[in-house]
Amino acid sequence: MDNTRNSFAGVLPTVTKNIIIINGIIWLAQFVLLRRADIDLSQQFGLHFVASDHFRIYQLATYMFLHDPHSISHVFFNMFAVFMFGRTLEQVWGSKRFLSYYLVTGIGAGLIQMLVLFLRVQTVVPVEMFSMVNSVTVGASGAVFGILLAFGVLFPNSQLFIIPFPFPIKAKWFVIGYGLLELAFGVANRTGDNVAHFAHLGGMLFGIFMILYWKKKDRKYGRFY
Repeated sequence: MDNTRNSFAGVLPTVTKNIIIINGIIWLAQFVLLRRADIDLSQQFGLHFVASDHFRIYQLATYMFLHDPHSISHVFFNMFAVFMFGRTLEQVWGSKRFLSYYLVTGIGAGLIQMLVLFLRVQTVVPVEMFSMVNSVTVGASGAVFGILLAFGVLFPNSQLFIIPFPFPIKAKWFVIGYGLLELAFGVANRTGDNVAHFAHLGGMLFGIFMILYWKKKDRKYGRFY
């Protein structure tokens, strides 16, 4: 008797499932290697500032598959968002388009993060400059924010229940509110805030560009979603 379709993995589209599995395996490798061999994969595959000696072009792609090895919450919440919203997008768009969207928004988020760091480096004192140049960005959050943006655009009136609010919020208002919150935190640039807020916004920015491009292209060839 085949119970595959009733399993957790069986209900997930291929790309969504593989993204979750790959990120989970890589986080586990990070965790084990850091504790057993004192090897931090983030130093090699995390996204370093372009002026750093440790910067490599491939890091724009690899950084989004790494997470904080000291805490499982980082990878868990990112992959939970992929599970909740990514599967719907993949079912609507198809696997090829969804994978392209995920990768482009993740890479785009990294590019925006580099741009913001470059602009900030021009205006800070040498001590802060050293910290920025040697910073490392990891996480799928840029691509995840791209997914949230796409869900809000495609299903604007879907009702979402967000903890701790005891009432539903329409997807469009959730996305707009979250984006404005990230912008506020990014501009504030508070000391000790290690979250790459502008990378999150970068994922949303590249996401809207892709959606608008696809809409224009699909109308031209008579395809709609």
